[in-house]
Amino acid sequence: MKSALTRALALACLLTLGALAQQQLTVAKLVEFIRSSIQQKLLDKDVAGYLAGVKLTERLDPKTVESLQGQGAGPKTVAALNRLAELSAQLTPPAPKAAAAPAKTLALPSYAEQQAAITAARDYALNYTQSLPDFICLQVTRRYADRHYRPGEEGSWSMQDRLAEKLSYFEQHEKYEPISQNDNSLYGKTADDLGGALSRGEFGTLLREIFDPASDAEFEWKRWGMLRGNLSHVFAYYIDRAHSKETISFNKTQSVTPGYHGEVFVDKATNTILRVTVEPEPPADFPVQNIHQTLDYASTEISGQKFWLPLSSSVIMRAEGVGTKNEIDFRSYRKYSADTSIKFDAGDDDPPADEKQPAAPQN
Repeated sequence: MKSALTRALALACLLTLGALAQQQLTVAKLVEFIRSSIQQKLLDKDVAGYLAGVKLTERLDPKTVESLQGQGAGPKTVAALNRLAELSAQLTPPAPKAAAAPAKTLALPSYAEQQAAITAARDYALNYTQSLPDFICLQVTRRYADRHYRPGEEGSWSMQDRLAEKLSYFEQHEKYEPISQNDNSLYGKTADDLGGALSRGEFGTLLREIFDPASDAEFEWKRWGMLRGNLSHVFAYYIDRAHSKETISFNKTQSVTPGYHGEVFVDKATNTILRVTVEPEPPADFPVQNIHQTLDYASTEISGQKFWLPLSSSVIMRAEGVGTKNEIDFRSYRKYSADTSIKFDAGDDDPPADEKQPAAPQN
């Protein structure tokens, strides 16, 4: 009975979308709809399908699209939003918002509170891998390039390929097994056969290296941050070259171990680390420059238990003047078993099928 009701509700939602497919939206209503779809964990493909029929009455700024992507909009939704931004480029921008009442400013934490937060975060990071179960998951990497990329600009990214890999985490060690590149099977291949930029070490290595006492990292409280509804301490950190373990390789012929800096988001309530950013500082003559990595963690269920595990990662860099961007998603987490298989197909571009369908925004 429950499944029949679910199907009926889904059908009703889809019919509603069809009826409103040609409706016009302001940018404010569009943003409200996307944020609502993220909060309700709606299907990426259905949100994008709805957006395909929307017509905007105002100009959609690419920075707004980037902001929505950072808040959790899926890849298909982001592609649809970028299309709307292009189609609305000649329209009038939204009117400036009326001045709102001054928001209550959060008091700066005391020095003692700052030190307590970073101490708790260090303990969390150094013990992070020991708290993880053995598991497998699917790592999907979409790789983009921009031959005219300039640091600090939006970029004009062209998708190069999509990689799917089985990631096994067993006895605190990671193992990657390629599954497919676009629609081509990679059975029997290794990571060395893939070429291009790859991302590794998200499951504890990065956290451990930042907080390891041997890294002698300097931490400074910078601001309060809000990330996926969680109020967080945002600490800036810096690790000099002498204490760095961050290695950058180029074409397997050159490598360097530079100093690096970034930010750590520490949940105020739990001292859980929600986000880490990394910006290495390679020598000016090294072929790879302008590297920026963002790694987000989220609560994930495995065999009925909740764990904080990587949700997504983004890596942007410039090599010999060409910009590259990797957008990485981690999904389909499950308990490890030596004979457990995992595969990638078109459906893996979306959240599980039992998640809700989108409802159209109201004018």
